[in-house]
Amino acid sequence: MIDRPNGLTYAQAGVDIDAGAALVERIKPLGRATRRPGADAALGGFGALFDLKAAGYRDPLLVSTTDGVGTKLKIAIDTGLHDGVGGDLVAMCANDILAQGAEPLFFLDYFATGRLDVDAAARVVAGIARGCQEAGAALIGGETAEMPGMYADGDYDLAGFCVGAVDRAGVLPRLHDQRAGDLMIALASSGPHANGYSLIRRAVERSGLAWTAPAPFAQGGTLAEALMVPTRIYVASVLPLAKAALLKGAAHITGGGLIENPPRALAGGLAPRFDWNAWPLPPVFRWIQEIAGVSDHELRRTFNCGVGFLLIVSPENAAEALASLLEAGETAFVCGEIGRA
Repeated sequence: MIDRPNGLTYAQAGVDIDAGAALVERIKPLGRATRRPGADAALGGFGALFDLKAAGYRDPLLVSTTDGVGTKLKIAIDTGLHDGVGGDLVAMCANDILAQGAEPLFFLDYFATGRLDVDAAARVVAGIARGCQEAGAALIGGETAEMPGMYADGDYDLAGFCVGAVDRAGVLPRLHDQRAGDLMIALASSGPHANGYSLIRRAVERSGLAWTAPAPFAQGGTLAEALMVPTRIYVASVLPLAKAALLKGAAHITGGGLIENPPRALAGGLAPRFDWNAWPLPPVFRWIQEIAGVSDHELRRTFNCGVGFLLIVSPENAAEALASLLEAGETAFVCGEIGRA
């Protein structure tokens, strides 16, 4: 082996292996805290194992999804509000799994940056771990990539990967059971969740407000804090309804809003019929609409407009489903019905 005392090191090239190792050690307890049947959530190996039999499934199908947080990350980076975006990352994946009637089992993350800031990265991963605990998923691994020249200092990007399972008989949507006259139950969102932030950032520019200005649409807190409220995770309240066969379909209201997402959960020949007066448009969306001059249709196909998750139920099951959701702490209401396309 040749010893070159003046040779270039990886650290001099912009990649700090020691910082990466320090991050791994710092986040190991976070992964252990998400243990669940089937996974011990040990981090640091080349791969992670999950025992599907130990999770209690008899005739399982696996469901997988991947997503990111989008340009909501720009607000986190510009303001230092890193604590919630990890929860957004989990929610965007876990809620998609839930829309198939499946239980999120395990989660992996990918964190890419130009120069690793261990403190900021640890805050992001702590948010991921909290989201995993809320979704009932084990955080079983991930990857941190330090790539100087690809990202400016301070910038980072996130991707999440979730795998869930559902017994074959419980897969949603149950297209063959759906009928005109079925009801749609809405579960309230916590805000824009993690969609439409390119438009939101343009609206903020038009408003002339600084991120540190008081939020004009919320009581207390800054504009940035109000826009960085994490995405709701609906697993704990909705999964029991799916397992009890009370649902005919479900939709996670993400990009495409209330226009594009509900039809993905419906059989051919059927279409959603929203009662747009069934709930008040939350103040954050009214503010965006006023500042940016957004039409009703554009608002509804860009944002969730206060509906983070949508359930399709038969009229005879609606009261039981609503009671269960309200008992679980959800703000839930009938927002329309299914009609002929």
